[in-house]
Amino acid sequence: MAFQFNFSIEEKAENELETLGDTALQLESAQASLNPGGSTEKSKEISLVENVVHKESLCAHEATPKTAAPLAKCSPNKSQVQVLPKKQAHFKVAKEHKIPEDFSKVLENKVMEAVQGLYYVNISVVEMTLSNDSHEEDIVSKSISSHSDLITGIYEGGLKIWECTFDLMDYLSEAEMQFINKTVLDLGCGAGLLGIVALKRKAKEVHFQDYNHTVIDEITLPNVVANCTDGGGDGRISEPPSKKHKKANFVPALMSKCRFFSGEWAEFSQLMLSGNKPFSKYDLILTSETIYNPDNYSALHDTISKLLVKNGRVYLASKAHYFGVGGGVHIFEKFIEERNVFRTRTVKVIDEGLTRYIIEMAFKISS
Repeated sequence: MAFQFNFSIEEKAENELETLGDTALQLESAQASLNPGGSTEKSKEISLVENVVHKESLCAHEATPKTAAPLAKCSPNKSQVQVLPKKQAHFKVAKEHKIPEDFSKVLENKVMEAVQGLYYVNISVVEMTLSNDSHEEDIVSKSISSHSDLITGIYEGGLKIWECTFDLMDYLSEAEMQFINKTVLDLGCGAGLLGIVALKRKAKEVHFQDYNHTVIDEITLPNVVANCTDGGGDGRISEPPSKKHKKANFVPALMSKCRFFSGEWAEFSQLMLSGNKPFSKYDLILTSETIYNPDNYSALHDTISKLLVKNGRVYLASKAHYFGVGGGVHIFEKFIEERNVFRTRTVKVIDEGLTRYIIEMAFKISS
């Protein structure tokens, strides 16, 4: 009887704890709905992380680097970015972006910087312009209001240049990667610097893809246009004489090699495989800091497997781990191993602060 009595007391206590826990969760949920900023201790911790990221973002906006190192050092650290969950389902249909006939208009009101022999638009000026105008996606104001550089299903960080992009650019140079007669995809392109490198090194065709169409129109396309100028094919440029990019002699032949796409990865691959335009699968796929969220691994894996040629290669740059999100190189490699479609190998390790990696992927050869 004593045993039964003690068990009953413990069971009642557990039930009461569960009830209290459920009540606490309900209260926390109610608080969150009334006050999106949150008032719990957990919310305070997230706010601290977001404030750090916001300060790093401001640092990136103020920087006007002459080389890659200062920009990379000052860029937002995607390993610490807090990804906000989407409040409702968002479906990003993939679409191809039309290249304007008048290239010079693409660079109107754009302020240019230079890094590693490439032009790129000053992102802080673009953000200021976007915040003052009405845009369908409205990703700038949403990013600012949420104090986050990543909002799942809404904005995936394409307005920033993340540091692993420079790691992969360095590796492509060190490895003397050959792009001649190659069809290349810059997947999750953002600023498009990786694809621009391939374009300048005489790739046969280069496609740029990003989640947000605002990123393609306001960042990627202007960057590509700015680098398609006389003398730009050797990867060397002089520093801009002023912050305003002056009219240059554009090379239409370079732009004719490019195509631009936005939307979800699954939708993008479907568009490419079922589109009316001729499509050859990619010899090389370049991607940087796209494995921060494990929820996206399946879509990324399927996209690559559908669009890469049989003997093609993928070069992926990533941090070892992305805090607060759960992704990173090791968990991604485990995912790839379980799928048993690709083999991976580490081709470069950057052991500075949080370790970063360059990974090569290729289809497994059937025995």
